[in-house]
Amino acid sequence: MRNKNKHEGTISKKRRCLNLGLASVMVVTVAGLGLSSGLTQAADNPYAPPANPALPPSDMVLDPKRTALVVTDPQIDFLSPDGVTWGVVGASVTEHNTVANLGKLFDAAKKIDMTVAVSPHYYYPSDKGWKFEGALEKLMHKIGMFDRESPYTMSGFDASGADFMPEYKDHIHDGETIVTSPHKVYGPEANDLVLQLRKNGIDQVILAGMSANLCVESHLRELLEQGFEVAVVKDATAAAKLPEGDGYLAAITNFRYIANAVWTTEETIEHMGLN
Repeated sequence: MRNKNKHEGTISKKRRCLNLGLASVMVVTVAGLGLSSGLTQAADNPYAPPANPALPPSDMVLDPKRTALVVTDPQIDFLSPDGVTWGVVGASVTEHNTVANLGKLFDAAKKIDMTVAVSPHYYYPSDKGWKFEGALEKLMHKIGMFDRESPYTMSGFDASGADFMPEYKDHIHDGETIVTSPHKVYGPEANDLVLQLRKNGIDQVILAGMSANLCVESHLRELLEQGFEVAVVKDATAAAKLPEGDGYLAAITNFRYIANAVWTTEETIEHMGLN
């Protein structure tokens, strides 16, 4: 027993030394890359890009013929003061001018005849019978978010929280926009988005919509895994701010780490060949 304790004590010391060594390497690396000023900038504005980024810049070049604008959940419950989530997402939506920026993306995509797809979020009465749910799923069901009476009727749909924002309806209901089957949790694994994109010869995606750290990020991850090149439009999304954390801050960090590009709305429109 004494030998065992001595052995464990030796391992603990080695681990402490290793951790201290790694911490020292990280400090030296950050200083060597000149990241300290970027971190200071982030403290002033947590969403601002670092002054001296360590990650390589994007080299994504759009080909409009094989690109689609994909918008997740452009719905009243997320984007309108009348929506059930406005109390927690409203500040972020307002700060990033999300509603107007999404409108600009729809306008630009239609102007150049780019494929447009909307991946909506609907819940039917049968979905309320789920035996287990994550935290946000519980909340969405509790507040009646995206509720519809049935997949077979539009009764009560118009101007409900599940309906599309009025600003976008002309574009979404133009007979050309793809409206996929609903996604049920956050990602597109349960709907036909990937099929629709493949059938239209799409392998590049401009991704925007709601909300940043939930459906947008989940769509981003799945589309990347499916082999698409994805640019996220960072000011055409927003997220909840809760005691548990700022969803937009969590998302923007991951967008920078994993997306092929992270652009503003104006930058995106320029990449589309407009402006």
